[in-house]
Amino acid sequence: MNCPCSRSHFRWLRQLCSLICLLAGCCIPPARAQNLDKPLQSIDEEITAFAYAPDGRIVYAVNRKFKTKLYDLEHDDIWLQDAGGKRRRLLEGQKFSRGNQPFSYIVNSFRWSSNGHFILAELLTTTVTDESGRTQDSFQTLVLDDSGKEIRIAKGDSVIPDAGAPFFLPDNITINCLSEAVVPRILFSLKAARLDTGIFKSPHEGRTFRDLLPLPGVYAAIAIEQDHTMTGPARLQRLKLLIDEHEELATLDGYLGGLSVSPSGKKVAYFIDKEVLEVRDLASPDHLARVRIGLGVFHWSPDESRILLKRAIEKKSGDLVWIDLPPLTAAAKDHDIPIAQPEPHMVLHGFSIRDFAISPDSRFLAVVITGRRNLLVFPLPQR
Repeated sequence: MNCPCSRSHFRWLRQLCSLICLLAGCCIPPARAQNLDKPLQSIDEEITAFAYAPDGRIVYAVNRKFKTKLYDLEHDDIWLQDAGGKRRRLLEGQKFSRGNQPFSYIVNSFRWSSNGHFILAELLTTTVTDESGRTQDSFQTLVLDDSGKEIRIAKGDSVIPDAGAPFFLPDNITINCLSEAVVPRILFSLKAARLDTGIFKSPHEGRTFRDLLPLPGVYAAIAIEQDHTMTGPARLQRLKLLIDEHEELATLDGYLGGLSVSPSGKKVAYFIDKEVLEVRDLASPDHLARVRIGLGVFHWSPDESRILLKRAIEKKSGDLVWIDLPPLTAAAKDHDIPIAQPEPHMVLHGFSIRDFAISPDSRFLAVVITGRRNLLVFPLPQR
């Protein structure tokens, strides 16, 4: 059974309950308890970002600090771990430089190509712009292959400037990413590049989006479109990425973030406010469900019947819980959409997690534990 305190809105009480349960062995069925002291794999480094490859390898960034005569800088190293646990460094951060201006960067996220050969690393950078020490923040995308070689786009640079949330199209050559249209990172335009020919004009140039994610296996994406003045409602769109063609799926009652496409590409979910997650069928957009779970970061279960939720926003710490999703039903006109309130099912004893991911084969859960910041891999816990 679950302790009533584990469902409390107060994090300190959930953490205290988790610690007592771990020491006493109560509240959690022994057969399903996860031993945090004995993970299947452990990377004992200060991890800033990581991602699973299609074949189960893990690319990860390790925070590194070093001093120059004038500045203390940060340049993350990038490493790759294979399925057997063998590791090799792909990029030594201290040797990564661009131009004559000193700069710091951390890796914000990784994205693999579908063939598992190329890696896109989104970098958050702070560059010293003059002798007074004034700095400028930006984001850019570094392109590597899985041997650590920097991939020079059209024989130029391996970095795409002003490029965040990057992803490869199924051809493993074309990259789409987001460029700031309204700062700071409020609205974005779509940016495109090919490894062989370089940056090119997106068919959707001039349109602005809150969020955009690719649909698996096709040359299309799901986007939350918002007009540049932000006076109109957010609209859920399906875009064809290589031609100027789109389909409006729904006008949303609200949008706060968390856009996520299900593994099959048949559903989409997003937060309409700080409490409610909306799940929608992409083939029948009038079929949807709403769930009151609180704002957080989540991943879908393989069968898409539930989500694994970190009860905290991106890059913040929270516990992990399974949330059952209700069936999607047609929304009745002129009637309020019902909001389900499922009971959360805690995993990993409610310990505080900073980041997490489910492996492509759905067998493993990788987590970055708050405080230690190292990466641990466990069998995917069930409720």
